[in-house]
This record gives sequence, C-alpha cells and structure tokens, in this order.
Amino acid sequence: MSAQPRLLPWPGPAGKPCYLVSDTDGAGYLSRLADEMEAVQLQMGSELIGHARLLLHDRKAAAQELRYLSNRLIEALQDALRIAESRGGRLPGPGECESDGPAQTGKGPSE
Repeated sequence: MSAQPRLLPWPGPAGKPCYLVSDTDGAGYLSRLADEMEAVQLQMGSELIGHARLLLHDRKAAAQELRYLSNRLIEALQDALRIAESRGGRLPGPGECESDGPAQTGKGPSE
C-alpha cells in the first residue's frame, strides 16, 4: 500500500480535503482521474492568466469584470496550490529514494 495518502484535486464534503489511499502506486482508476483533473486545472489556470493580461490592459474594463476575473484567479491559484501540495507530499523524503538503486545527488562523477 502507498505510504502517504494522496491529496486529490477536488474537495470532499463541505469543502474539506479529500485523500486517496491506494495500493496501486498511481496506476488505479482514481489516481489516473486525479492526474487528468490536475492537468485540466493547470491548463485552465494558464488560459486564465492569458485572459487576465488582456483584460488588465483594457482601460475600459468594468469593475464587475475585474471582480469576476479576480475570483477566477483565486480559484485557479487554490487549485495550483492544492496540486503542488499533493505532488510535494508524494516526493520521497530525506533518505528515501524512488527506486531500489542508489540515491541521485545531482553531482557529476568528478564532484
């Protein structure tokens, strides 16, 4: 079974964090669904940034449009932070490695 529960990219009941405990190491249906949802959320956030740039350059943009944009940017940032937390929680900790091989140090053979 997976050592750490995975924070899913959607909230649970009452907006609380939703976690997945799996024994398939990311190969299960819910893990793949979460991966796809994260990709969609990140793509939507990227597209929203482009829209925000255009709207902020428009001197005639109404306050309602800017408030709406601000709310969508907040949602996109919350999604991105949840994804970062989830992915960070799945990184190996100090002294752990992802495989049975030696840990990578990032240094070349002469260093």
